[in-house]
Amino acid sequence: MNLLGIDFEDWYHPELIQKYVKNLEHNPTMFKGLDKIIDMLRKNETNATFFVVGELIEKNPEIVDKILENDHEIGFHTMYHNKIDSLGFNEKFPDEISKFSKMTNHKSKGFRAPTFSLNEQSSWIIDSLVESNYVYDSSIVPAKTELYGLPNAEIRPYHITKNSLEKNDPTGKLIEFPLLVTKFLGKKLPAAGGFYLRTLPEKIIKNAITNYEKQNIPATFYIHSWELTPEFMPKVKLPVKENFVTFHNIEKAFKKMNKIINEFEFTSFSNFLSKTTIFD
Repeated sequence: MNLLGIDFEDWYHPELIQKYVKNLEHNPTMFKGLDKIIDMLRKNETNATFFVVGELIEKNPEIVDKILENDHEIGFHTMYHNKIDSLGFNEKFPDEISKFSKMTNHKSKGFRAPTFSLNEQSSWIIDSLVESNYVYDSSIVPAKTELYGLPNAEIRPYHITKNSLEKNDPTGKLIEFPLLVTKFLGKKLPAAGGFYLRTLPEKIIKNAITNYEKQNIPATFYIHSWELTPEFMPKVKLPVKENFVTFHNIEKAFKKMNKIINEFEFTSFSNFLSKTTIFD
């Protein structure tokens, strides 16, 4: 059984877009595509965890009920999609997690850092999550990219602590679900979704999932809401590199994601934890 996390964020949240739209009015549009995403999951008999940016719930509180009523899970993706290793974020986080907890009626037990920004500078957050009764995190990519990644991290779920980000710490109370990686042309790289879903050959991704399944490792996959509903994603003018990473093959993401969850079994993190004996 594999894990599917949908990073529910809006058109102005992605890391490579933020600085180019900060002077524009931030009117949310992604809530318009939620029914389409839920319908895709229903047709494939798949549950997912929606890691939601909190400010979207403030503006459209019906998001919570719609996700939960369809047997999916709510996870926390910060209130405003700020990287957790950004200056001063540790001072804002207690208020953010408290606010999100109230808005979701304390339903959230899982966290994902925007832009997978959990690293040595932001490892303080692990203790904060535990103090707020969070059960798991899914912010580690065990491969190095230009924006993120801890290449020496374990690929199977493990107990994480602020002093042991990459290796299992039996004393840890928080479970880490690292993202799916693979070898391609001799190099270890992410295969978990997002840009890599849109860019890598479908066969490479499917082989990566199959390889994990053979090792009895859940493949942790992610996709952004705006990748599944590009019709609600404004075509923001960006420099060439940022434009490529953000929009390349975006029109193919829904079809590729649909095929993957049709071929492989995926569920939400909470469902997985309720059925697994992996940590017994």
